[in-house]
Amino acid sequence: MKQHKPRIFAILLSMVLSTVAWAQNCQPSGKYTDANGETNTIAAGDTYSGSAPLTITFTANPATTTDAATNYEWHFFNQKNPRSAFLIRYDKDTEYTFTEAGTTRVILYEILNGDTTRYNPISLSISESSLQMPNAFSPNGDGINDIYRAKPGYKSIVEFKAIIFNRWGQKIYEWDDPAGGWDGKYKGKDVAQGTYFVNVTAKGADGKEFHIRRDVNLLRGYTQSTR
Repeated sequence: MKQHKPRIFAILLSMVLSTVAWAQNCQPSGKYTDANGETNTIAAGDTYSGSAPLTITFTANPATTTDAATNYEWHFFNQKNPRSAFLIRYDKDTEYTFTEAGTTRVILYEILNGDTTRYNPISLSISESSLQMPNAFSPNGDGINDIYRAKPGYKSIVEFKAIIFNRWGQKIYEWDDPAGGWDGKYKGKDVAQGTYFVNVTAKGADGKEFHIRRDVNLLRGYTQSTR
Protein backbone atom coordinates (compact mmCIF):
# COMPACT_ATOMS: atom_id res chain seq x y z
CA MET A 1 0.00 0.00 0.00
CA LYS A 2 1.31 3.43 -0.94
CA GLN A 3 1.98 5.94 1.81
CA HIS A 4 0.40 9.36 1.22
CA LYS A 5 1.19 10.93 4.59
CA PRO A 6 3.90 13.33 3.32
CA ARG A 7 1.60 14.54 0.54
CA ILE A 8 -1.35 14.95 2.89
CA PHE A 9 0.85 16.83 5.36
CA ALA A 10 2.05 19.15 2.60
CA ILE A 11 -1.52 19.89 1.54
CA LEU A 12 -2.59 20.61 5.12
CA LEU A 13 0.45 22.82 5.69
CA SER A 14 -0.35 24.73 2.51
CA MET A 15 -3.92 25.27 3.69
CA VAL A 16 -2.76 26.50 7.09
CA LEU A 17 -0.23 28.90 5.58
CA SER A 18 -2.85 30.17 3.16
CA THR A 19 -5.26 30.81 6.03
CA VAL A 20 -2.59 32.62 8.05
CA ALA A 21 -1.64 34.74 5.05
CA TRP A 22 -5.27 35.70 4.53
CA ALA A 23 -5.70 36.42 8.24
CA GLN A 24 -2.91 39.02 8.02
CA ASN A 25 -4.08 40.38 4.69
CA CYS A 26 -5.07 43.94 5.68
CA GLN A 27 -3.20 46.93 7.04
CA PRO A 28 -6.05 49.19 8.19
CA SER A 29 -5.31 52.89 8.53
CA GLY A 30 -6.96 56.28 8.77
CA LYS A 31 -6.03 59.41 6.83
CA TYR A 32 -6.81 63.02 7.74
CA THR A 33 -5.79 66.49 6.60
CA ASP A 34 -4.31 68.77 9.25
CA ALA A 35 -4.61 72.55 9.62
CA ASN A 36 -1.61 73.02 7.31
CA GLY A 37 -3.27 71.08 4.50
CA GLU A 38 -0.97 68.08 4.91
CA THR A 39 -2.28 64.50 4.77
CA ASN A 40 -1.35 62.28 7.71
CA THR A 41 -1.86 58.56 8.36
CA ILE A 42 -2.85 56.74 11.56
CA ALA A 43 -2.00 53.03 11.62
CA ALA A 44 -3.92 50.29 13.41
CA GLY A 45 -2.78 50.15 17.02
CA ASP A 46 -2.02 53.88 17.13
CA THR A 47 -3.82 56.71 18.94
CA TYR A 48 -4.31 60.21 17.53
CA SER A 49 -5.31 63.17 19.69
CA GLY A 50 -6.95 66.06 17.86
CA SER A 51 -9.65 68.67 17.72
CA ALA A 52 -13.17 68.37 16.28
CA PRO A 53 -14.47 68.47 13.67
CA LEU A 54 -12.06 65.79 12.44
CA THR A 55 -12.78 63.92 9.20
CA ILE A 56 -10.94 60.63 8.72
CA THR A 57 -10.97 58.25 5.76
CA PHE A 58 -10.52 54.66 6.93
CA THR A 59 -9.06 52.16 4.45
CA ALA A 60 -8.62 48.39 4.78
CA ASN A 61 -5.50 48.33 2.58
CA PRO A 62 -5.53 44.60 1.66
CA ALA A 63 -2.00 43.44 0.85
CA THR A 64 -3.26 41.07 -1.84
CA THR A 65 -6.26 40.93 -4.13
CA THR A 66 -9.17 39.84 -1.97
CA ASP A 67 -11.78 37.24 -2.77
CA ALA A 68 -15.05 38.64 -4.09
CA ALA A 69 -16.73 36.99 -1.12
CA THR A 70 -14.63 38.98 1.38
CA ASN A 71 -16.69 41.32 3.54
CA TYR A 72 -15.45 44.25 5.60
CA GLU A 73 -16.97 45.80 8.70
CA TRP A 74 -15.79 48.93 10.49
CA HIS A 75 -17.03 49.02 14.10
CA PHE A 76 -17.02 52.32 16.02
CA PHE A 77 -16.92 52.21 19.84
CA ASN A 78 -17.02 55.21 22.19
CA GLN A 79 -16.14 55.48 25.87
CA LYS A 80 -19.80 55.72 26.89
CA ASN A 81 -20.43 52.13 25.76
CA PRO A 82 -17.09 50.47 24.93
CA ARG A 83 -18.58 47.00 24.38
CA SER A 84 -21.30 47.89 21.88
CA ALA A 85 -20.58 49.63 18.57
CA PHE A 86 -22.57 52.82 18.06
CA LEU A 87 -21.93 52.58 14.32
CA ILE A 88 -21.04 49.81 11.85
CA ARG A 89 -20.03 50.52 8.25
CA TYR A 90 -20.07 47.68 5.70
CA ASP A 91 -17.45 48.97 3.27
CA LYS A 92 -13.80 48.30 2.52
CA ASP A 93 -13.16 52.05 2.82
CA THR A 94 -15.29 54.56 4.70
CA GLU A 95 -15.23 58.18 5.87
CA TYR A 96 -16.42 59.58 9.18
CA THR A 97 -16.40 63.03 10.80
CA PHE A 98 -15.84 63.12 14.56
CA THR A 99 -17.78 65.95 16.20
CA GLU A 100 -17.96 64.81 19.85
CA ALA A 101 -15.28 65.01 22.53
CA GLY A 102 -13.94 61.78 23.98
CA THR A 103 -12.16 58.64 22.81
CA THR A 104 -13.39 56.47 19.94
CA ARG A 105 -11.94 53.11 18.88
CA VAL A 106 -12.43 52.06 15.26
CA ILE A 107 -11.92 48.35 14.53
CA LEU A 108 -11.84 46.59 11.16
CA TYR A 109 -13.27 43.07 10.82
CA GLU A 110 -12.47 41.06 7.69
CA ILE A 111 -14.83 38.16 6.97
CA LEU A 112 -14.39 35.32 4.45
CA ASN A 113 -16.07 31.89 4.34
CA GLY A 114 -17.24 32.16 7.92
CA ASP A 115 -13.80 33.13 9.27
CA THR A 116 -13.38 36.55 10.87
CA THR A 117 -10.16 38.48 11.42
CA ARG A 118 -10.19 41.33 13.93
CA TYR A 119 -7.50 43.98 13.54
CA ASN A 120 -6.02 46.27 16.16
CA PRO A 121 -8.09 49.40 16.78
CA ILE A 122 -7.39 52.86 15.46
CA SER A 123 -8.02 55.15 18.43
CA LEU A 124 -9.08 58.81 18.20
CA SER A 125 -9.08 61.14 21.20
CA ILE A 126 -11.05 64.35 20.61
CA SER A 127 -10.19 67.17 23.01
CA GLU A 128 -12.55 69.26 25.11
CA SER A 129 -13.49 72.57 23.52
CA SER A 130 -11.85 75.93 24.18
CA LEU A 131 -12.20 79.33 22.51
CA GLN A 132 -10.89 82.84 23.19
CA MET A 133 -11.10 86.07 21.21
CA PRO A 134 -8.49 88.88 21.32
CA ASN A 135 -9.29 92.51 22.15
CA ALA A 136 -7.16 94.16 19.45
CA PHE A 137 -5.51 93.78 16.05
CA SER A 138 -3.46 95.96 13.71
CA PRO A 139 -4.38 95.64 10.01
CA ASN A 140 -1.45 97.71 8.73
CA GLY A 141 -0.09 95.26 6.17
CA ASP A 142 3.02 94.22 8.11
CA GLY A 143 1.93 90.58 8.10
CA ILE A 144 1.61 90.46 11.88
CA ASN A 145 -1.80 90.46 13.55
CA ASP A 146 -3.44 91.86 10.40
CA ILE A 147 -6.58 89.72 10.80
CA TYR A 148 -8.96 89.71 13.73
CA ARG A 149 -9.69 86.05 14.52
CA ALA A 150 -9.94 83.54 17.36
CA LYS A 151 -6.78 83.21 19.44
CA PRO A 152 -4.49 80.36 18.37
CA GLY A 153 -5.10 77.14 20.27
CA TYR A 154 -8.89 76.98 19.98
CA LYS A 155 -10.07 73.37 20.12
CA SER A 156 -13.04 71.23 19.06
CA ILE A 157 -15.31 74.06 17.91
CA VAL A 158 -18.05 72.51 15.76
CA GLU A 159 -20.35 75.55 15.45
CA PHE A 160 -19.15 79.14 15.18
CA LYS A 161 -20.46 82.57 14.23
CA ALA A 162 -18.84 85.95 14.83
CA ILE A 163 -20.25 89.41 13.99
CA ILE A 164 -18.39 92.73 14.09
CA PHE A 165 -20.36 95.92 14.88
CA ASN A 166 -19.36 99.56 14.95
CA ARG A 167 -20.21 101.89 17.85
CA TRP A 168 -23.61 102.67 16.30
CA GLY A 169 -24.60 99.00 16.16
CA GLN A 170 -24.13 98.66 12.40
CA LYS A 171 -23.01 95.21 11.29
CA ILE A 172 -19.64 95.48 9.58
CA TYR A 173 -18.63 91.87 8.99
CA GLU A 174 -19.44 88.28 9.96
CA TRP A 175 -17.84 84.86 9.51
CA ASP A 176 -18.68 81.26 10.46
CA ASP A 177 -15.33 79.51 10.82
CA PRO A 178 -12.94 80.04 13.76
CA ALA A 179 -10.07 79.89 11.28
CA GLY A 180 -11.54 82.87 9.42
CA GLY A 181 -11.56 86.48 10.51
CA TRP A 182 -11.98 90.20 9.75
CA ASP A 183 -9.39 92.22 7.81
CA GLY A 184 -10.56 95.62 9.04
CA LYS A 185 -12.55 96.46 5.91
CA TYR A 186 -16.19 97.25 5.17
CA LYS A 187 -17.36 96.65 1.61
CA GLY A 188 -13.75 96.50 0.47
CA LYS A 189 -12.60 99.74 2.12
CA ASP A 190 -10.57 100.25 5.29
CA VAL A 191 -12.64 101.32 8.28
CA ALA A 192 -11.39 104.02 10.64
CA GLN A 193 -9.11 103.23 13.55
CA GLY A 194 -11.04 102.91 16.78
CA THR A 195 -13.13 100.61 18.95
CA TYR A 196 -15.49 98.03 17.46
CA PHE A 197 -17.42 95.19 19.04
CA VAL A 198 -17.54 91.45 18.42
CA ASN A 199 -20.36 89.06 19.26
CA VAL A 200 -19.43 85.37 19.09
CA THR A 201 -21.70 82.36 19.54
CA ALA A 202 -20.09 78.94 19.31
CA LYS A 203 -20.47 75.33 20.42
CA GLY A 204 -17.85 72.76 21.28
CA ALA A 205 -17.71 69.04 20.54
CA ASP A 206 -18.32 68.43 24.25
CA GLY A 207 -21.57 70.42 24.18
CA LYS A 208 -20.08 73.52 25.81
CA GLU A 209 -21.58 76.78 24.54
CA PHE A 210 -19.61 79.99 24.11
CA HIS A 211 -21.14 83.48 24.19
CA ILE A 212 -18.40 86.08 23.84
CA ARG A 213 -19.02 89.84 23.64
CA ARG A 214 -16.12 92.22 23.82
CA ASP A 215 -14.46 95.37 22.52
CA VAL A 216 -12.13 95.12 19.52
CA ASN A 217 -9.51 97.84 19.24
CA LEU A 218 -8.45 98.42 15.64
CA LEU A 219 -4.95 99.97 15.63
CA ARG A 220 -3.75 100.98 12.18
CA GLY A 221 -0.65 102.89 13.23
CA TYR A 222 0.67 100.14 15.50
CA THR A 223 3.70 98.14 14.36
CA GLN A 224 4.66 95.02 16.27
CA SER A 225 8.34 94.11 16.54
CA THR A 226 9.26 90.58 15.49
CA ARG A 227 12.41 90.57 17.66
